[in-house]
Amino acid sequence: MKRRNLMKGAVLAATLAMGASPALAQDAEKKIIGVSIPSATHGFMGGLNWHAQDTITRLGKAYPNLEFVLATAGDAAKQVNDIEDMMATRNIDGLVVLPFESEPLTAPVKAVKEAGKFVTVVDRGLSEEGIEDLYVAGDNTAFGRVAGEYFKGNLKPGSKIVVLRGIPTTLDNERVEAFQKALEGSEVEILDMQHGNWNRDDAFTVMQDYLSKYPQIDAVWAADDDMAIGVMEAISAANRTDEMWVIGGAGMKEIIKRIMEGDKQLPVNVTYPPALISSAIEMTALRFVSNAPMTGRFIIGSQLITPENAEQFYYPDSPF
Repeated sequence: MKRRNLMKGAVLAATLAMGASPALAQDAEKKIIGVSIPSATHGFMGGLNWHAQDTITRLGKAYPNLEFVLATAGDAAKQVNDIEDMMATRNIDGLVVLPFESEPLTAPVKAVKEAGKFVTVVDRGLSEEGIEDLYVAGDNTAFGRVAGEYFKGNLKPGSKIVVLRGIPTTLDNERVEAFQKALEGSEVEILDMQHGNWNRDDAFTVMQDYLSKYPQIDAVWAADDDMAIGVMEAISAANRTDEMWVIGGAGMKEIIKRIMEGDKQLPVNVTYPPALISSAIEMTALRFVSNAPMTGRFIIGSQLITPENAEQFYYPDSPF
């Protein structure tokens, strides 16, 4: 059960501290924690939304003094409004936020911090460093590096590839920079990099553009499993499936199943578990129910998923 094992380190301290401090939890005054995340616009976010709700339900039962306010947003403007509403109408004591985009969320999250609230930022960092008390994320540098190392080790010098970027965020920058650095010295040429916004339809459109412009593409770094599906649909429509392979990321069950079955178009994947939101919410809860220190950075590692180990990452009942 590797995917769950990835989270073990993230929640071990939380589990121990929660179990060790029942009196603090039961006798403390009511505290309200706001949770602001993007809506389930694609598979990864669908999984993340599921884990967020599951964690909130579980912690709400365990700690009657904690109240959670969950809001999901389909764009940055709504997320800003959600956070402002949490402050104005609910007077939240803490905020767990996964920014839809880094830049527009920086000022409103900073305002929450300046009001004396505990702030946890998840996954997509803010455009200004040092605002949050706690940062929880996957290892975006490793995510890009692991993928880049696979490209470097499995493509011949002179091979040509294309890249699909996500939504403009600090984490996307970290991934792409690490990917490019891992390719150094390989003589693999990156023909183009465009934003697919972690969206299947946008990725389909971007890949169509790539296919029309470049007669030779040997491989594609889609950098996300939803984008990988859109990319493969475009490749199939152009009858170029045999020309290139695709690497996505995050471990979507449909992708993992195809890797298990030895699909040559999907040789490997890179982990980035949506359950990281559970770690963020649990660690934030600890700030209010225990004396455990909950500031700093918590980074969850990325691993390469191959046909040999894919079964360990396959969960048919998972929402993602």
